[in-house]
Amino acid sequence: MLYVRQLALGPMKNFVYLVGAEGAPEVAVIDPAWDVPAIFDAAEQDGKKVSAAVVSHHHHDHINGLPALLARADVPVYAQKAELDFSEELQEHRSAIRAVGPGEAVKVGPLELKLIHTPGHTPGSQCVYCGGALVSGDTVFVNACGRCDFPGGSAEQMFDSLHRVLGGLPGETKLFPGHDYGDVQVSSLDRERQQNPYFKLGAVGEFLAYRMRPRK
Repeated sequence: MLYVRQLALGPMKNFVYLVGAEGAPEVAVIDPAWDVPAIFDAAEQDGKKVSAAVVSHHHHDHINGLPALLARADVPVYAQKAELDFSEELQEHRSAIRAVGPGEAVKVGPLELKLIHTPGHTPGSQCVYCGGALVSGDTVFVNACGRCDFPGGSAEQMFDSLHRVLGGLPGETKLFPGHDYGDVQVSSLDRERQQNPYFKLGAVGEFLAYRMRPRK
């Protein structure tokens, strides 16, 4: 059984997650940001201990809590090697970061977290897949996907990440996005494949034209 605690923190509608096995004390923090004391308080309320951290990507609104987290707990922080190589901000914490490759898995107590490399928003964006759930960072939102016009972004890679890399995951997979941008806070891959325009656009040319259209 999977334990997931979704925390809405910060002024940019970020979600921070605590993920672990139900009944086990260890949890990983996914995207530690904004209010580290609140993250630890939530873990303690549920009888959990933070034993690891995962960053979906390097953007400041997802990792600005790293210094406070590492000052409070000596835990490994997992990031894709492509993201660590790209991000000066992550390199400031190199001694704590464990660089991983696409599809590698890490253990949090008895739970295995599969770290899926999903470039497009950034070169080393990753999603975390475990126990029938996908914590998707800024790769997939409810009815949307991450922007591809920031440094290191690529709409072509985003198309591949959505349609090929995540395409093989079961439709019943629960989706936990990195921001509260949709009409629900938790979705599923089936729901997104049916109504998210970025999944429905199955031709790469159509996807690129829609994703890179001028923003209002």
